[in-house]
Amino acid sequence: MTEKKHHKPTDDEVQENQAEAAEMPESAEQVNAEMEALMKRLEEAEAKVAEHLDGWQRAQAEFVNYKNRVQRDQETMKALMKGDIIKKFLPVLDDLERALQNRPTDSGSWINGIELIQKKLQTILESEGVKRIAAEGQLFDPNFHEAISHEAAEGVESGYVIAVVQNGYMLGDRVIRPALVRVAQ
Repeated sequence: MTEKKHHKPTDDEVQENQAEAAEMPESAEQVNAEMEALMKRLEEAEAKVAEHLDGWQRAQAEFVNYKNRVQRDQETMKALMKGDIIKKFLPVLDDLERALQNRPTDSGSWINGIELIQKKLQTILESEGVKRIAAEGQLFDPNFHEAISHEAAEGVESGYVIAVVQNGYMLGDRVIRPALVRVAQ
């Protein structure tokens, strides 16, 4: 038979066992106290996480709103600039229309060229979203019409447009130039 050797712990092993025993909680009360402290720390950490998450979500929403606002402002600025540029071409269109209305009876072939230019300019403006404001025979609307005179007119109710002196135009929903009109009194 073989003999079993009994292992005698060394001084270092004894000290390690004693250190581990000292680190171990002595009672259930201590375990419960440590557990409660850890639970409290966990709840505090979860509260901080929720607070940070809420702050992050708000920052995200604010950023999205800011981005949308900047985009909307850019589109508005673009529309204003486009309207200002188009407004500069309207007197040219007016001049072409007046030239065609007052053409001489013995006009030559050059009148066809002027008509073509006027139609091309009108087509370009329409392709950019410019629309002529309907005025003649309409009820006067200060949002779209600018009255230059009030005159008595037979067969026309008071407040209705009897003549257009200068056409008005809109770009989308925005008036870029009101129609100059004469209104029945």
